[in-house]
Amino acid sequence: MSTPVDLAATDDIEFGVRLLAATPTHEGRDHELLRHWATVATEFGARLTPAPSRARVVERDGGLEHGLLARYTSRPATVELYTDTLARAEALVDERGWRHWYPAGSVRAAALAHEAVHELLHHGPARAALKQALGHVVLRAGRRRLYGHVAGAEEIAAHAHARTACGLGRSPLLLTAALATADAHPTTAPHGREK
Repeated sequence: MSTPVDLAATDDIEFGVRLLAATPTHEGRDHELLRHWATVATEFGARLTPAPSRARVVERDGGLEHGLLARYTSRPATVELYTDTLARAEALVDERGWRHWYPAGSVRAAALAHEAVHELLHHGPARAALKQALGHVVLRAGRRRLYGHVAGAEEIAAHAHARTACGLGRSPLLLTAALATADAHPTTAPHGREK
């Protein structure tokens, strides 16, 4: 298990590689290919300019129980923000001395920016553009190429966009990794309760 220091020492692209490697469809894929896809998805997401979101925003508790900070659902277009996980993430930023990377309130802003990318990639031509950028060709017919879906790439792109849009010092992937290991470390739970 990674310690807080190990997590902070891991670069953001490597977190993307780990995300891809943990995706079942990528079992057995070459590390360098995963690193290439993580790099391309990061660059793609950092350059994105999503249109203003049409999704309504709903805030609720229950994210910690299900391991969710936010999620986008398309029918109807909704962004769910889990206030307990947002509070936990903000507390972790303070505990680990990462406030210079994640200014106060930036976790919520990053979550909204992240979900805006999922909305964009769900409805618009950007999804095809990401596939083409990744270059995962699954079929060739003469000069034509059919690009396959790279599971996890949209998530990496969304994190990269959130980092850029919110001016964060590190990708939210670092914070996601910290949340995943938070149970192993003493922390103050959301709403001021001691864990």
